[in-house]
Amino acid sequence: MKFTIVSRGDERSNKIKAKMKQYLIDFDLIYNEENPELVISVGGDGTFLEAFRLYVDKLDTTAFLGVHTGHLGFYTDWTSNEIEKLVIEIAKTPFHVVEYPLLEVIIRFKDEEKSLRSLALNETTIKTVEGSVVFDVQIRGEHFETFRGDGLCISTPSGSTAYNKALGGGIIHPSLEAIQVTEIASINNRVFRTIGSPLILPKHHTCLLRPLGKDSFIIAFDHITKSFNNVKSIQCRVAKERVRFVRYRPFPFWNRVRDSFVTEVKRDE
Repeated sequence: MKFTIVSRGDERSNKIKAKMKQYLIDFDLIYNEENPELVISVGGDGTFLEAFRLYVDKLDTTAFLGVHTGHLGFYTDWTSNEIEKLVIEIAKTPFHVVEYPLLEVIIRFKDEEKSLRSLALNETTIKTVEGSVVFDVQIRGEHFETFRGDGLCISTPSGSTAYNKALGGGIIHPSLEAIQVTEIASINNRVFRTIGSPLILPKHHTCLLRPLGKDSFIIAFDHITKSFNNVKSIQCRVAKERVRFVRYRPFPFWNRVRDSFVTEVKRDE
């Protein structure tokens, strides 16, 4: 099997990367950064997102696995002191794959230049440099509302525990093929009115955002932020592609949620 390892870049993560790489090569696995079948991230959820973006064009043939060198993350199943056990699992055990849905974002431009298509594992956020964003929000081709506010966050189920949750969005189990549209500081008064609640759209529903007024935006795809001008529309829906996670042991989603947000951390007296 061909594999590669993406490290957070700090000393500890780099040492673990080097150790795992040598162990797996000793087990006759092939280190291949071009076309890996298994991508191992060593760091945290941010490192995992980086690994995803590096191989986003190879999702059909690549699966991902995370080792955390800090706090437990949603995409990192293994701890740094389990490296030997993990290496043996990778070398000796056929892995089980779990697939989660992704977000597809298509940005179209007024000057008819080629549209831009991108995938997000966690979310896409849409804001402006200053002032409010104003969008005609269409769902399934019909006008739903006119949104005014600081921006919008469109998240995947697996990303619903990230920025979406901080905005008051709901936590969605990643087995559900859906996206969630959550407002960022919407303007609601006697003149302007939005739904004021997150919207959960199934995979056959498309959300289309048409700018009213400003056509320049700051759009983030997971941890990567870019500026766009002359934006005609932004289309969001569940992508046909899916991300594949490697599982060597069960780690139920709700256990991750509990451990991340509910379980108290024991501190030394």
